[in-house]
Amino acid sequence: MKNVEKYTRQYFMPPVSCMDWTRKDHIEKAPIWCSVDLRDGNQALIVPMSLEQKLEFFKLLVRLGFKEIEVGFPAASETEYLFLRTLIEKNMIPDDVTIQVLTQAREHIIRKTFEALEGVKKAVVHVYNSTSVAQRKQVFKKSKEEILKIAVDGAELLKKLTEESGGNYFFEYSPESFTGTEMEYALEVCNAVLDVWQPTPDHKVIINLPSTVEHSMPHVYASQVEYMSKNLKYRDNVIVSLHPHNDRGCGISDAEMGMLAGADRIEGTLFGNGERTGNVDIVTLAMNMYSQGVDPGLDFSDMPKICAEYEEYTGMNIDMRSPYSGSLVFAAFSGSHQDAIAKGMKIWEEHEHAGKWTVPYLPLDPKDIGREYEADVIRINSQSGKGGIGYILEQNFGLNLPAKMREAMGYATKDVSDHMHKELKPSEIFEIFKKKFEGVASPFQVTEAHFKQHNGIIAEIHVLQNGVEKVAIASGNGRLDAVSNALKKQFRLEYNLQTYQEHALEKSSSSRAIAYVGITDKDGKDFWGAGVNQDIIVASVDALVTAINNMLNAE
Repeated sequence: MKNVEKYTRQYFMPPVSCMDWTRKDHIEKAPIWCSVDLRDGNQALIVPMSLEQKLEFFKLLVRLGFKEIEVGFPAASETEYLFLRTLIEKNMIPDDVTIQVLTQAREHIIRKTFEALEGVKKAVVHVYNSTSVAQRKQVFKKSKEEILKIAVDGAELLKKLTEESGGNYFFEYSPESFTGTEMEYALEVCNAVLDVWQPTPDHKVIINLPSTVEHSMPHVYASQVEYMSKNLKYRDNVIVSLHPHNDRGCGISDAEMGMLAGADRIEGTLFGNGERTGNVDIVTLAMNMYSQGVDPGLDFSDMPKICAEYEEYTGMNIDMRSPYSGSLVFAAFSGSHQDAIAKGMKIWEEHEHAGKWTVPYLPLDPKDIGREYEADVIRINSQSGKGGIGYILEQNFGLNLPAKMREAMGYATKDVSDHMHKELKPSEIFEIFKKKFEGVASPFQVTEAHFKQHNGIIAEIHVLQNGVEKVAIASGNGRLDAVSNALKKQFRLEYNLQTYQEHALEKSSSSRAIAYVGITDKDGKDFWGAGVNQDIIVASVDALVTAINNMLNAE
């Protein structure tokens, strides 16, 4: 690409090595979650949510278990202001939920924000100003000292207005564009704010470290977070919060490594909605923890419903490959993947769901988030194999095909999918099975079979051959063997009866049975048939005749 020389690294490393977080390999407990869907997520929409939509979205967030919800920037617009007032005046905020509002560190905006909060039981007032080199030099054209004064003045006004109002307010400060700020300077500004607020164990404050723009690989952000966490004043009374964006596609990694580095809290959105490439995706973060046995404290057990509500309120579409939530994230089309999943599921079910989840290719049980194996996991197209197709037939229709018959069914299904250029539904797969392996009545059809025992079993069968009835008689070591010998003798057929299996289809006194028959012709090729009837002998004969017809029709 051209012009690469005009770019350079825009982040700043800590002045000392901060790599203690690398000695940890997993997250041990969930962070404090704060949803910013109703502010960051809303301002990122082409058409922002209406008041009614925002109220419904708020209810969704409460239902999911969020205890901190940023409800907007009330001084920014009348809609934002009205939304906050509606929540307060209609008493829609549960006692165990704290709302959060955002304000710039500017006096008239802070005062307007406090007006909007009148009557609220408790709230986090989140104040910010930009500290990065780019913002200082290009946007505000101010020195470090002047930028620090803006932060301190804002912090002092928050404290003053809280004391005057008697409100139950908690404070949060963000050095906006933290990742593009010199670390020593970011620390200086945050500590100056903390000196104003003087946090206590009963009244902690939040220092939020946003990757307003992702400038680096995740390990750099983790080192920056560790530096701040180790050097902030009043650390025991400070909640270190992260607000990762996703410009480099590393928002999840930034958050996870940042938690290892000392962060206590995460601000993000459902499904990663936010300006530009979005905020960190709280759904993915939470489900990553869940899949390793850590309770995230959020309830995503009905993911399809959550997705539908989200898309309805926001007008956004969740990508079909979005982790955990996408429509295809558990879908396996590949034959080898399907076979491994089917075998893993069989073991899981045989052991009655005991032990830990280790099914191949599935990081968690889809049923835990409201998804179904039959519809969401094993999906059939021209790339699919015998294992997946067999699994679909067994789970949906109770058919337990012999192993080699699964191969034949796999080829038949792949051929149809390939020619139709589409994914096949379970019902379509079942129709292929019935058409190919059940009730094939040409050129032969056995209409009657009578048996008697004499030195084995003697079978007398009535056979229609292309519409002409013939009677054949032969003996065998069993009823099916006798019918097979009669057909061979009467019509000079050459094949060997190789496989016979049967099982019930329904559990009742009048249950039907299904029989599977596999034969091998003189050239060693296998052919298959199935028969279904309440009488297992009738089912077996039908299966044999279908296998023979498939052999003859292939010649």
